[in-house]
Amino acid sequence: MSKGSPIASLVKRPPIVVVMGHIDHGKSTLLDFIRKSNVVAGEAGGITQHLSAYVANHTTKDGADESITFLDTPGHEAFQKMRLRGADVADVAILVVSAEDGVKPQTLEALESIQTAGIPFVVAINKIDKPSADIPRAQASLIENGIYIEGMGGDIPWAPISAKAGTGVSDLLDLVVLTADLAELKANPETNASGKIIESRLDKKRGNTATLIIQDGTLRTGDFVIAGSAYSPVRIMEDFLGRTIKEAGLSAPIGIVGWNETPLVGSEFTVVKNKKAAEELIRGTSVSKDDSAMTASDLPTIPVLIKADVAGTIDAVLHELAKFQSDRINIRVIGQGVGDVNVADVQNVSATKDAIIVGFNVKVERAAADSAERLGVEIDTFSIIYELSDWLNTALKNRTPKREEVIVTGRAKIIRHFSVQKHNHVLGGRVDEGVLKVGQNVRILRRDIEIGHGEIKNLQQAKSNVSSTGEGEFGMQLATRTEISAGDYIEAYDTVIS
Repeated sequence: MSKGSPIASLVKRPPIVVVMGHIDHGKSTLLDFIRKSNVVAGEAGGITQHLSAYVANHTTKDGADESITFLDTPGHEAFQKMRLRGADVADVAILVVSAEDGVKPQTLEALESIQTAGIPFVVAINKIDKPSADIPRAQASLIENGIYIEGMGGDIPWAPISAKAGTGVSDLLDLVVLTADLAELKANPETNASGKIIESRLDKKRGNTATLIIQDGTLRTGDFVIAGSAYSPVRIMEDFLGRTIKEAGLSAPIGIVGWNETPLVGSEFTVVKNKKAAEELIRGTSVSKDDSAMTASDLPTIPVLIKADVAGTIDAVLHELAKFQSDRINIRVIGQGVGDVNVADVQNVSATKDAIIVGFNVKVERAAADSAERLGVEIDTFSIIYELSDWLNTALKNRTPKREEVIVTGRAKIIRHFSVQKHNHVLGGRVDEGVLKVGQNVRILRRDIEIGHGEIKNLQQAKSNVSSTGEGEFGMQLATRTEISAGDYIEAYDTVIS
């Protein structure tokens, strides 16, 4: 139920569903079948899906017409992001298990993600059309791993299906609707829209784009959305089929183009009046406590995602990160997890500038390495802690913004102005302190007030050209557009980048 919504204004909200399970157990096949069979006729065929989520329509056995939003990528990056942050975007999960293989390690990983997110789920025992399918064995496998399904001593709904043939999929969707009804998903369509960012990227042609899921309210053209430090006017809003729309309601996946920066996947979005209101809100929340931040300030942030073999190793990496100190950058751990670096990890950080994935005692999956190369994400893995520490210092220093420092080397008084031609002034002067050098920039001061800048083109002493001059009288050719006069002072300086 949505916070802050008047009870009388609440209506039933369509469920947002994520499909998870072991690789090759049929997650993609199930999603493809639902999309082709349950998206409105004439829309699914021949039109390329535009967003990473879609809306399917389903008629239950009781004849009720229901709408269901599916996150389209199995183990979607948004769900992974939510798990890392202890939150969720999905309302219901479908845990797919093969009737041939039963529960596998990735099945248990998916289950852990679902339980961490705290959402209800239903089980789909898939591939019942296969000759080697054995439903009783698959059921036993579920029970052995603590997944207590209905009819086997538990209360977790399940359905036997063939995602390839479509057998039992309608029954499965009935269970999803029933599970969502029991969860009493309600929201207020009359209020300003709010929800989650499930995907963001930089499109070379269109700029910063993001996919949003609306969990409360209605979003309309002319609104102004904000998510963290990212904001965008709602000028271009598209549905999951790429069609331009003027408003979107509850549980709708939509694409917004025109963000000032790519919003963080998993962050919440809200609606504000205008750009000024967004900037004020960002300033008001820019310095906040964050358990994943090493420090909190307005400094540039270096995001870090940590993957390690065990939880204890993550603590060691965090300890090494905490040692790094800088007055120019902020370090923020945007995620941490146990296991090899995978494609979802790469996708999660790809939209974040300067993000680093650090692995300790883990491998990088081939698909993740390929994706990282394509998206320009840096990944490094280590097995010795001091090597990790040295690398972190180098990597973070390389990402530290350069700072320009002006060092004054000399000060001189202009005694005589001889001539000027094409902004080149011939001057006579006296160095009161320090050194002047050919090629240096200077500040021009009159009664200690800066009136302009110039560049030393030539220096002479005793009628001979010199590269520099110390205290004493000199001749100079100074390039400047400022009208310089006898009695003015110049300060020569070097600009040092550090």
